[in-house]
Amino acid sequence: MAVWRRRDAHVRLGSYTLRMKGVSAFDIRDPYHLAVGLSWPQFFAALLFLYLCVNLAFALLYWLVPGSVVNARPGSFADDLFFSIETLATVGYGELYPAAPIGRVIATVEIVCGLAFTAIMTGLTFVRFSRPRACMIFAPSAVVATHNGAPTLMVRFGNGRASVLTNASAQLNALISETKPDGKPFRRAQELKLERSHVPIFPLYWTIMHVLDEESPLFGYDAARAAQVDLQLFVTFEARDATLATGIHEIQNYDAGQIRFGERYRDLVAVTDDGSVVADLRRLGELEPDDRDSPEQGWTELEI
Repeated sequence: MAVWRRRDAHVRLGSYTLRMKGVSAFDIRDPYHLAVGLSWPQFFAALLFLYLCVNLAFALLYWLVPGSVVNARPGSFADDLFFSIETLATVGYGELYPAAPIGRVIATVEIVCGLAFTAIMTGLTFVRFSRPRACMIFAPSAVVATHNGAPTLMVRFGNGRASVLTNASAQLNALISETKPDGKPFRRAQELKLERSHVPIFPLYWTIMHVLDEESPLFGYDAARAAQVDLQLFVTFEARDATLATGIHEIQNYDAGQIRFGERYRDLVAVTDDGSVVADLRRLGELEPDDRDSPEQGWTELEI
């Protein structure tokens, strides 16, 4: 199997990183996945590297066949490289051109490779530009506050674009470190049931809630307990962007130090004198002491 392997690989879930061993770092049977998954600097670096490699390979062929390029200085690899670059780009300035039959064959093959290279790189660049991305704004901290008389875990996030999302859904999962009876550590993933996990229209912001009752895997947790088990929360969000007519998704995680017990989110929606509803997403992460047992002052339904 044509796979290159490395000892360690890293998978990112929000800001949380998992180390993996014995996984495929690169599979030449699936270069598309690698090209789309690279960052923009990595993509342009790889593009430049491949372009230079192809030109160097053909320049070497011209150089190994003296006289294959007319007007090229004898033994000049620089001239052969320049001819390769203009041939791969199908430019052809006319000063340098293939002469011997072998030179014409090499040039023909290079022109075909140049057309294929340009088409593939153009397609990959378009795919990267056209790939939809979410622009969600998450509160820096999750909170545990009193809601309807029960301690409730809350995470608030908003839509960072001036557009309406539809068919939005969210999930909240917890990763808990525990110890087996034999003393070996292990990680246990638990899905946390939300009071509401789906909204048909998502124009402003959304506070997802999980009640810490007897049925909750986090029942009885406080800040010390969360730190002891190295609690990690993962929020996954999916929706449909009506502007792009396609689906988007986002992942955010919170560690134990980012879960604020005994605090709640401040209200960020206000009504102006003319009756307009204003949501200030700059205040998305503002907190206040949990000294009231009520939702966000009447905006429970409008917050979605």
